[in-house]
Amino acid sequence: MKIIDILNREQLSLSFEVFPPKKATSYETVKIATEKIASYHPAFMSVTYGAGGGTSQYTLEVAKNIKDNYNVPMLAHLTCVSSSRETVQQLIIEMEQAGIENIMTLRGDLTPELMDSDRSKWDYHYAVELVRQLKECSTDFCIGGACYPEVHPESANQREDILHLKEKVDAGVDFLTTQMIFDNNLFYNFMYKIREAGITVPVLPGIMPITNANQVERAIKLSGSFMPQRFRSIVDHFGTDPEAMKQAGIAYATDQIIDLYANGITNVHIYSMNKPDVAKSILDNLSNILGKSFAK
Repeated sequence: MKIIDILNREQLSLSFEVFPPKKATSYETVKIATEKIASYHPAFMSVTYGAGGGTSQYTLEVAKNIKDNYNVPMLAHLTCVSSSRETVQQLIIEMEQAGIENIMTLRGDLTPELMDSDRSKWDYHYAVELVRQLKECSTDFCIGGACYPEVHPESANQREDILHLKEKVDAGVDFLTTQMIFDNNLFYNFMYKIREAGITVPVLPGIMPITNANQVERAIKLSGSFMPQRFRSIVDHFGTDPEAMKQAGIAYATDQIIDLYANGITNVHIYSMNKPDVAKSILDNLSNILGKSFAK
């Protein structure tokens, strides 16, 4: 099933992002975790492109396993930076052959090595080039794209960032997913601005439950996300007690989701960090709101 069809239903839903193993030796552990999340029957699941430098091989394996054995619609991430057009085209063919209907188009992070390389020789500089390649193919993928409510770190300002985002949407992106947000007001303000700019595709807010204090610094480093004082106080108070921090982090994420639903957002995407217990706790907290219960 295509994700745009799920989003157009305008029913309350949750989806989950998982990541593949970096190495073959950890594949079974990841397989068990992702299958457990799939058993809760989310609206869809996304699988990131590699993990900490891993390859796309496991992205497709995880996605195909969940799709085939749990009947959960899958969104496979595809990163293009430093790849050749021929390599990406082959990956597109493999995804189509595996029955994947949804692709999240991403440029990818610029590592120090890439920053120092000769960019004039790259086939891709921006995700929009990957979107255009997909539209040129004879395939009929549903295409997702990323967006930054707090401005892409490489953009001069939000106005410039939104102009680039509209270029990507105009190229063929069907829906957008935000980087992790911890302050819903930033998301609402962003939505107002992009709608004013003529971007009308569905936008899924990305929520990351912070369940241990060490995740805070990493989350800020990865996304540059603003941490509101309310959340910082939770970390300061409960961060040294792992179980209390986990419960508080799940409660904070649940509160964000409820607020989003109450303000007319129907679809929310959760960065699960491959933690089935966290996914289950959030789903249980929302069971009456979503109108269903979830198996153990």
